[in-house]
Amino acid sequence: MIFRPAFALTLAATLAAPAFALDKTYATEETEIRVETLAAGLNRPWGLAFLPDGNFLVTERPGFLRIVTPEGRVSDAIYGVPEVVAQGQGGLLDVALDPDFAENRLIYLSYAEKGEGRLNGTAVVRGHLTESMSPQLQDVEVVFRQRPKVDSNLHFGSRLVFDREGHLFIALGERSKANLRTQAQDLDSHLGKVVRIFPDGSVPEDNPFVGRDDALPEIWSYGHRNQQGAALHPETGNLWTNEHGPRGGDELNIPEAGKNYGWPVVSHGLNYNFTPVGSGKKSAPGMEDPVHHWTPSIGVSGMTFYTGDAIPEWKGNLFVGGLALPGLYRLTFDGDKVAGEEVLLADLGKRIRDVRQGPDGALYLLTDAPNGELIRIVKAE
Repeated sequence: MIFRPAFALTLAATLAAPAFALDKTYATEETEIRVETLAAGLNRPWGLAFLPDGNFLVTERPGFLRIVTPEGRVSDAIYGVPEVVAQGQGGLLDVALDPDFAENRLIYLSYAEKGEGRLNGTAVVRGHLTESMSPQLQDVEVVFRQRPKVDSNLHFGSRLVFDREGHLFIALGERSKANLRTQAQDLDSHLGKVVRIFPDGSVPEDNPFVGRDDALPEIWSYGHRNQQGAALHPETGNLWTNEHGPRGGDELNIPEAGKNYGWPVVSHGLNYNFTPVGSGKKSAPGMEDPVHHWTPSIGVSGMTFYTGDAIPEWKGNLFVGGLALPGLYRLTFDGDKVAGEEVLLADLGKRIRDVRQGPDGALYLLTDAPNGELIRIVKAE
């Protein structure tokens, strides 16, 4: 494992307040909210997690992991993060805390890992986050590597979600290129898949393709394009994911064990040259239809189900970040069917990379920019 040079954690020398503070009240369909910038100066922030002490962990795509305090101070980079391929859409991606973090201090990072020559692939590591004035990652180990590594700087995915039984879901991309995307249908490739592992990287025996010589045992579902959001449904505990379509056809799915979600055979979108995707059809026997799709593409990204009491009018709603059509998309449901949609914050023109519900019931957003922000949404008083 190759590590970056050490960086001291010197919160006193970092930003004391956001450089471009936002504090604005909005009237939404259900309630009034206040939107405020908690921290700024983040370099292409990608993933967000909440530490028990009230601080935030934020990944930056160029390869840095930082701590942000509730007052908005941003730390220097934490030592111990693996070297990443920070090219194209690659870099340091998602972050997740182990379900037993309070006892074991383990965190998980997904990232673009270099291979031989021009090859690379999505990988996941875990390591212990030390408790000190200069925290670092120690005992870092790879728990998952995408197979095969390929020559592409696109469509790495990837979101990390633990289910209620402690399995780790990893939502992956199919690496985009025409000569690679068909591997989303191949069970001997991780491209375009949701995979399911134990935290140490071992494979659950009840994964759908365990024991098959023609399939990788980590695979949970297949036929996905570029998955950028993932969350557990608060009532069923089922995994939900979203993925980019090409020209149209962004999807919201409920990946089930062993099922095929169609890419690149069927799609609600078109190729970027306006030609049909695959069969030219939107659905086909043996392939699952999305719960919802967006055409034109909004550029789906991080998402979360809201379960808090701080904004009770939103309980049970799903929030999805938009990159191509910047904004925060709020979905309401009738069972598993989308009943309504509201676009929030479109006037800000900010690409929303991640969306999380905090322990305080507020919504937190990361904006995708060289001077990215951590934004908090609370109910207006």
